[in-house]
Amino acid sequence: MNTEGEWDVARTEAPTEPPTSETASAAPGERLKRRRSRRLTGLGILLLVLLASAVLSVAVGAKTIPLADVWSGLVGPSGTENDLIIQELRIPRTIAGVLAGAALGLAGALMQGHTRNPLADPGILGITQGAGLGVVLAVYTFGITTLFGFIWFGFAGSLIGAVAVFAIGSMGRGGATPVTLALAGMAISSLLHAITSALVLTDQQTMDTYRFWKVGSIAITDPSVLPQVAPFLVVGLVLGLANATSLNALSLGDDVASSLGHRVVWARRAGIAAVSVLVGGAVAICGPIGFVGLVVPHVARFFTGADYRWLLPFAALLGSSLVLLTDVLGRIVARPSEVQVGVMLAMVGAPFFIALVRRRKLVRL
Repeated sequence: MNTEGEWDVARTEAPTEPPTSETASAAPGERLKRRRSRRLTGLGILLLVLLASAVLSVAVGAKTIPLADVWSGLVGPSGTENDLIIQELRIPRTIAGVLAGAALGLAGALMQGHTRNPLADPGILGITQGAGLGVVLAVYTFGITTLFGFIWFGFAGSLIGAVAVFAIGSMGRGGATPVTLALAGMAISSLLHAITSALVLTDQQTMDTYRFWKVGSIAITDPSVLPQVAPFLVVGLVLGLANATSLNALSLGDDVASSLGHRVVWARRAGIAAVSVLVGGAVAICGPIGFVGLVVPHVARFFTGADYRWLLPFAALLGSSLVLLTDVLGRIVARPSEVQVGVMLAMVGAPFFIALVRRRKLVRL
């Protein structure tokens, strides 16, 4: 969009010959083509970055494995220790990072779009706290201690938390609005967190299991959980990407979106459903990994602008790359031990987000 100064320059330097309709439409058309070309190039670059991140995730770890052995473990494993590390630990870990990162990045962009709050993240809907309570109930009530056992409780808890927030936020004449959803999310999140803390403090086994899960890690010990949860995450990704056009309209306001023919309530329900499925699946597998849904949408918006048709896929790819690269960093900094990705994201994401907030003037500090 031109500034006032630019309009002044345009008026003073305009040719004396009046522009024809053909020349008037050429400049905007060229700008749109260049913008589309830049965004397609950006998507291609992000795909290459994601591919490189996946390669690093498989090749680099707490144990140093020669590249020749890494390649052998990928294409022709012979049952050596290095092959087992590649096949049973690093490949499932990489897949989990890609799925969880894409889900959290896309969910964060959806949340910020539907609430019109630049500081919103998936936890604002009680999804993370609902998943935590589900895991605690699985351990506390049924004695389940394996990931494959309590993953479904975490998934169900996240869905219940999101549904409760949406139901409470929809009460009243105005229905579900960004403000009522945010307030209901804060209230439900506090309630679920209090219940979870009360249960954890009364049982040592529950506390130990919950403490490990709470850190947030993509180090999958049971690869069989991935094909169980992957279909849900794929459905969430498709549903979220399909919500892009409605989000563009909702960003203009509910009244404008309605006048353009969009069904605001159903669009918001579809967005909340997508966020619930995405974050529920990611949190159930990896625990409550923070900062991905908060930081990634702002980085993606820097490259794409406010058009959610481009912002959402950019956020998904950036989320996957961020999780994988941060996890690789956590494996390197504490060799031969590891720092889990949830801790590394907090260490890297917090100062980055503070700098981002100050630069974009989202709040006055």
